Amino acid sequence: GRRKAGGGRAGGDGPESFASVLEAGLGSTICRDFYFPYVEKIWGLKPEEVSPVQAHRRVSAGSMGKMIRKVLGAVPGLKPEGAGVFYYPKSGFGEITEAMATAAEEAGAEFVLGSEVTRVALDGGEGCSVTVTAAGKERVLDADMVWSTIPVTTLAGIITPAAPPEVAAAAAEIGYRAMVLVYLVLDTGRFTEFDAHYFPEREIPITRLSEPKNYSATSEPGDRTVLCAELPCATTDPEWWMTDGELADIVKKSIERAGLPMEAKVVEAATRRLPHAYPLYRRGYEESIERIDGWLGSLENLLVFGRQGLFVHDNTHHALFMAYSAARCLGPDGSFDRARWGEMRKVFETHVVED
Repeated sequence: GRRKAGGGRAGGDGPESFASVLEAGLGSTICRDFYFPYVEKIWGLKPEEVSPVQAHRRVSAGSMGKMIRKVLGAVPGLKPEGAGVFYYPKSGFGEITEAMATAAEEAGAEFVLGSEVTRVALDGGEGCSVTVTAAGKERVLDADMVWSTIPVTTLAGIITPAAPPEVAAAAAEIGYRAMVLVYLVLDTGRFTEFDAHYFPEREIPITRLSEPKNYSATSEPGDRTVLCAELPCATTDPEWWMTDGELADIVKKSIERAGLPMEAKVVEAATRRLPHAYPLYRRGYEESIERIDGWLGSLENLLVFGRQGLFVHDNTHHALFMAYSAARCLGPDGSFDRARWGEMRKVFETHVVED
């Protein structure tokens, strides 16, 4: 994305702040012109409101030199042959989860889609149950153990026996940032040669515009491409309730304002709304999340993991690693190795987000 100067240096109280961590690794210029305004758009928070933990986990490049090499390596024509290669499914990213779902069903798993989990009943080691609601009808699923990846704040509110008052209070103190994904189908084979554009500018509502087709080696279909625009917001913001057409107009105007060539015709627009896209790492959130996590970890028959369950801003490969780790802790007799899981939790804490 293009970069413009925006605001002065962001401050932070205490010996370490979000701003100081980023500036130490990346320098004040890129922080002022890119990261700080970008933070405000993504999380809806001022840099001084964000916990330093977010800086450590968010930034994968530990120095300006590393960042420059990473950026240059992504520029067409400058990328060394074989460097930074990754595999992308021919039918799109969703093919990963579709393949996993098919394998799970073949192994005997049942997916109850279009349902809301309304209650998780735990009775101290003698079994448990999960109540789901769909189309006004309830269904109770009995289980020996519940593995949860739903937002930890939601989980804390539907467990019975109910959470202690201090845990309920902690759950009310943390939250998530929502996002609307706006997809534009264009009647052209390619929009640009880049897979993604980033927009730190405050006057441009979207934060990132990606062209999934450029992640893949395929050129099909030759007369169509899709753009995916990311629009962070709160579920109380007007953008969350806009129509697909209104959101498509925001994206088109954003593209024009950024100076990108918008010559192709938009033949279709679609949206997806994510109410829990990003965990909000406000300063001091650590105490609240530790209180919730400590209580959930003490409950028998319950395992919490995943991006939403552990309140972490991880990549897909991190989330998959958590799932594989959980499976390895499960014995043939159905027993769960809590000690081994504790060791894996320490490994999860070393994850660094990569963009």
